[in-house]
Amino acid sequence: MNPNRFTARLAAMRTRTADAASVRAEVPGSALEGTTAVIRLYDPVDSYGEFWGVSAKEFAQALDDLPSNIDEIRLHINSPGGDVFDAIAIVNALRAHRARVVAVIDGLAASAASFIAASADETIMAPNSELMIHDAWGLCVGNAAEMKQMAEMLDHISDNIASIYAAKAGTEPAAWRDAMAAETWYSAEEAVAAGLADSVSKAEPDEDAAKARHDLSIFTYAGRSAAPAPQDLGAQQPAATVNPAAPAPEKGESAAAAPAAAADPSPPALDVVAMAKAIAAAAPLLVD
Repeated sequence: MNPNRFTARLAAMRTRTADAASVRAEVPGSALEGTTAVIRLYDPVDSYGEFWGVSAKEFAQALDDLPSNIDEIRLHINSPGGDVFDAIAIVNALRAHRARVVAVIDGLAASAASFIAASADETIMAPNSELMIHDAWGLCVGNAAEMKQMAEMLDHISDNIASIYAAKAGTEPAAWRDAMAAETWYSAEEAVAAGLADSVSKAEPDEDAAKARHDLSIFTYAGRSAAPAPQDLGAQQPAATVNPAAPAPEKGESAAAAPAAAADPSPPALDVVAMAKAIAAAAPLLVD
């Protein structure tokens, strides 16, 4: 990634206003339908929480506030992703809950939001929704040894994320690392074909999904329409007929690698001032 784009990503993540987070990960009374609860993840995932986005702590509190008789959680998602460790914590909070989890992608499940969706017991794509996967990235300031250590950590994190996609699709994690490195965007139908989702709903997407606006300029491609077609991972590994990672219903009881992109012979000059300001404005973070 060139340094100017990296600086832009940091700025985009830390310049949101309170108005951008008017829909929180909470469960209003009207969202309870018998023994089914609806939670909406319509913001970035951010460890700061509040108006920066939805933190794992806030999301876990929403789960803790659910009535004890809830046996299904409908998790509606329209999120560009965010902090990888908070997203993993959200995944495990949902896994630990006794209710069956159905993720419904109303608009976008990008980056960390994609593996939250893929970890659900069932993943449904709303019509015209999209899903995006890519390698983890982060900020490092230090010497060569520290930067090598950071690169190793990012590879480890990306391998961990790839294992979630592989468990959902029944393929090998290595194939997903290729797709992640290429930053792959999927339409609703493509996500189902790849094994990252189970079906495309026939119902109209939730009207509230259109209210959330995300800055896709932080990614290599600004949406599926601007991205190349996904690789056919099925050519590398046969798809499984069952999801080996899917928990039992009673949860309480228990593609060939893409060629490497040619190096840019004349990368843009590093804006040292902008980078310094970004570092000062943001705590060290790892995001997917």
